[in-house]
This record gives sequence, structure tokens and C-alpha cells, in this order.
Amino acid sequence: MFHESLNLAAVWRLPVVFVCENNQYALTTSYRSTTSVERIADRAASYGIPGLRVDGNDVGEVWHVSREAVARARTGEGPTLIEALTYRWGQHSMRANLQDPRPQDEYSDWMARDPIKRLAHAIAGTGNGAAGRLESIDGEVRDELDRAVAYGRAGAEPTCGVMEGAVYAPRADCPDPPPPGDREIGFTQALNEALRQEMARDERVFLMGEDVGETGGIFSVSAGLMKEFGEARVRDTPISEAAFVGCGVGAAIAGMRPVVEVQIFDFIALTMDMMTNQAAKFRFMLGGRNTVPLVVRGPQGGGVRLAAQHSQSLEAWFTHIPGLVVVAPSTPYDAKGLLVSSIRDDNPVVFCEAKLSYVTGKGSVPEELYAIALGQADVKREGDDVTVIATMAMVPRALVAAEILAREGVSVEVVDPRTLRPLDEDTILSSVRKTSRALVVHEAWTTGGFGAEVSALIADKAFLDLDAPVRRLGAPDVPMPYNDALERATIPSVERIATSIRELAAF
Repeated sequence: MFHESLNLAAVWRLPVVFVCENNQYALTTSYRSTTSVERIADRAASYGIPGLRVDGNDVGEVWHVSREAVARARTGEGPTLIEALTYRWGQHSMRANLQDPRPQDEYSDWMARDPIKRLAHAIAGTGNGAAGRLESIDGEVRDELDRAVAYGRAGAEPTCGVMEGAVYAPRADCPDPPPPGDREIGFTQALNEALRQEMARDERVFLMGEDVGETGGIFSVSAGLMKEFGEARVRDTPISEAAFVGCGVGAAIAGMRPVVEVQIFDFIALTMDMMTNQAAKFRFMLGGRNTVPLVVRGPQGGGVRLAAQHSQSLEAWFTHIPGLVVVAPSTPYDAKGLLVSSIRDDNPVVFCEAKLSYVTGKGSVPEELYAIALGQADVKREGDDVTVIATMAMVPRALVAAEILAREGVSVEVVDPRTLRPLDEDTILSSVRKTSRALVVHEAWTTGGFGAEVSALIADKAFLDLDAPVRRLGAPDVPMPYNDALERATIPSVERIATSIRELAAF
């Protein structure tokens, strides 16, 4: 069922049937004020497909029209838009104190056209004992409902443990990954290799998104995959993030393992209902019995001069949502292993790729297929004086700053969480307890950024081990500027990281 504002431009190529269930009031001024056309089905003409309006309360009519539309789709003739006129028995809101705006005569007229009663009347009129069979079916349904209610009332109230266990699907044990080795490739090549190897291993894995096919992605992450696996498994989509992420959620629920690329991660904002209301909550709302093995990945952050609407770091949004896994790799080695684990995970994963990581140098990556367990931080450099918890593109900058400070006699430990949700608290706290000082660095805005959560964690669980306040370093509270010098000034630099470490070490 689609809303009246159905975006046919986003889905017109799909060989399916769309039923737009118009829960209308009468075609009054109130109704006409909500849409520019009286017949929603008329919109189909703009896309060269059939648009039909049917009586949604006539089961027979809906069945016949839908059957013809399905047959049309299956023969490759494309989609059909069916507008089924029906009526909402109750109001939109369940609040009992709200006045129902619908005229009583209109309400009564629709109630008299109840689809179940109309169908029963039509079937009974055919004779051949149909009336008796309908009465038997009605009794069976009532008995089933009574049993269901009795079962619910007799059952024990769910415990907090049951509730919490329904949020995330358990993940299988992950063998230790191989050492990095001597082969060096770039960040995007590592991602491409992970996709290629997992698609070859598991036919349920497919990739979809804007320009992921022939173009190979605007940052070449999917280069060559369409040629190797075909259009069925590498699918170019229209420019409608809400549509194709929603398709990804549905495909995951149906048993596939979709990898959905959001070309520029700023526009993941258009998918918030699909991500936070549907993917994140589906398992929980069905009692922990289902899985949503979905990966939504793409580039975020600045560094390549794409300005305010194409350079945001939004990982903190998703770490706030129970049910989502949030992954944030910093090296080609981690990118490959973590993407493989994300594809295999039975939970919806938001896989954040910093654009700065795309353009930095190469790293050591094994050619073989391997996975890195989600929820395990990595100590990128050991030290004794200050702990720096850095994410994504800030990890290599923190490592350079640590080298500079080492020449000044300051020993810096650099911890990369790698997975922001679930967060490896033990590794972070162990490091802080050793050094007694902590700096959290990320590319996102400092205010409300993920660093605030890490700082709160340290304050809650390692406060007595601290010799200085926890410090955060992120972007100032401004949108990303286009100007090259201003962009560099906005993103935390090696110099700013080094300065913050010095100040902490001297505290």
C-alpha cells in the first residue's frame, strides 16, 4: 500500500503491481485540497502505464483487476497503478475526544458497503450450500480468535530479559582474521574486493543504489561488479533514497542480503523512517523471531570540497537507535573485513565510509576472504601517557600526531573503536585506566557527536582513574564550507590533535 504521494518516478521500471489504497472521505472540498488530481490513478498516464480506479470494497472487482495486472507484469509489460477506493472505519487518531469530521450519512453509506458482508452476500446467492459453508467459516474464525485471546491471557508477562533479547539477532563466532600481509591496496579497492568475494560466496548478496552499475559508483567502490554479476545482482536505482532503501529492507526481510549504497550519506536523512522505524524495529516488534540482514553503506564527511549538503558526518544519529549496528572502519584492512562481517550479520548495519579514507594512501590487505568481528576495537598504537580514541579518517591523523608527540617524550595510545554500536567498552576503559588521560577525536560536530557518548562512558566507569578531564575534539558548529582553506580549518587536523594531546599530557 502506498501513500497518495506515491513517487512513481522512483519505481516505474519495476514489473510489479501498485495498489494505492485511498482511504478517502467523500470527494468533497476537503478531499480535493489534499491532491492536485481527483483520481490518483490519473497520475499513471504521465509514466506511460495503466492507471485504474476500482471499488476497493468489492472483493471480486479487486481480484479480477489485480489478476489482470499481475498477468501483465509477469509477461514483461510493466507495472499497473490500481487506485482502490475504500474507507477508514475509525479515525486516524485513536484519541476518543476528537470530533469525527465525516458526515454521518457518508459514514453510514460506507458502512453499508462493508466488503466482508458484501462478499458473503454474493457467495450465499450462488446457492450450493454456500451459506452454510460461510457460517461454518465464521465459526472457525471466531474459535481461532477466542483461542488466541485465551492463549495471550494465560501467558506470562514478558521479562526485561526477553525484551532486551529481541532487539538484536545473535551473531555467529568470527574466526580470527589473517595478518595484513605485504599486499597494499586502497580503501575503495578493499571495499570492492569485499563485495566481489561475498557476492561470489553467497548468491543472496546483491548491491543496489544510484550509479552502482555501469558507472561503478562515483567513488568506484562497485567498479566491475555489474559486468561480473549482471544487472540482477548489481542494480542501478532512480534517485529516490527512500524508495531503494525501503526496497532493501523488504528484500532483507524476505531472505536476501542486500547491500544498499547511499551515494552521498547526507541523503540518508531521506530514509530515516525505513532505517529507524522499519529496519531497526522489525525484529523487536515480532518478538525477536525475525532478522533484517541489511547493509546500508556510503561515503560521509568532508575533505573533497563537496560543501554543506554533501559533507556531513552523521554516525551519531544511528548509534542512538537500538536495533542498528554502526560500523566505522579507518583502514583498508578493516574496511574489507568489517564489510564482510556486516554483510553476514543478521542485523541492519549502517556502514560509514569517510571520504578522506577514499583519498588517503594504501594499506596492507590480504587477498583472501576474511571477516573481522563486529564490536571489537583495535589498539592501533600502544602508549602510556594519553589515550586517543579516534574514529574513521581521524585515526591516521591521530597516529601521525602520536609520532610527533613521541619525539617530544609523550607516549600516546591510539584506540580505534571500529564498531560504534555495539561499542567495545572494555578496550577503551582498559586503555584509559592505563594512561589516566583521554582525548576523543572525530570528524563530526563536537556538540552531540559520538565523542560525547565515549566521554560519558569514561566518566561513568573510569572517573577515579583519570588525572585530567576527558577532552573532545571535533568540528565546530558550522556546516561544512566549500572554501578549501575553511574546509581544512573545520576538519580536525594533525596539528590540532597534537595540540590537544600536549595540553592533556601537561594537565
